[in-house]
Amino acid sequence: MRFEIFPAIDLMGGKVVRLQQGDAARRTEYAQEPAEMAREFQEAGAGRIHVVDLDGAFSGESKNLEAIKAIRAAVTVEIEVGGGIRTREAAETLLNAGINYVVVGTKALEDERFLKTLVEAHGAKVIVGADARNGFLSTRGWTADTKIEVIPFLTHLKTNVGVASVIFTDIARDGMFTSPNYDALESVLAIPGLEVIASGGVGSEDDVRGLLALNKPNLRGVIVGKALYDGRVDLRRLNSICSA
Repeated sequence: MRFEIFPAIDLMGGKVVRLQQGDAARRTEYAQEPAEMAREFQEAGAGRIHVVDLDGAFSGESKNLEAIKAIRAAVTVEIEVGGGIRTREAAETLLNAGINYVVVGTKALEDERFLKTLVEAHGAKVIVGADARNGFLSTRGWTADTKIEVIPFLTHLKTNVGVASVIFTDIARDGMFTSPNYDALESVLAIPGLEVIASGGVGSEDDVRGLLALNKPNLRGVIVGKALYDGRVDLRRLNSICSA
């Protein structure tokens, strides 16, 4: 399994934004159109783009479908979309629009039957978003903390629900450039047979080298957002590090 960089596009009101630690009050808005940004990522060698509907994450309803469709029309690479996917209809609207993977977060914690039905229908196209703070999961765009422990929950989903892949985000490190939480990530990677995409904390080329040094075959890649936008890292350079 090849380790890849997944550049992130976060959407609010149809615009590209980045938040610090998921806080809508600490928002940076970018002038580029989402589709244009996606094209640039594809030209820089991205094999998959990670898209988040932040309005959906906070409200539970998709508010950026047109922007997502524009991204899909602009590129040929894989796209995964998360944020506010809390009904089967919402998931299948995206899949029918050509989105390759849907990321289910809040609803995965709150309604196991829904998740199981979705996985049975769409298999590996369904990815669970596990957003963690101090070893416990958070929901609703990171505004609600739970008492659900990350490792037992994800182990259960892999064993009993058939979830094949998870995005593990360390909230405290998101957009902070403080390096990934390697210890927490290794605990998730120890779950047998679970494909893991890391997220949160990448701020340098060395952070990517650190992830590669874990040498875990089930570590599929890492999502990088703000570090790309702020020019701390270059996508072409990161891709060359991954393929070296």
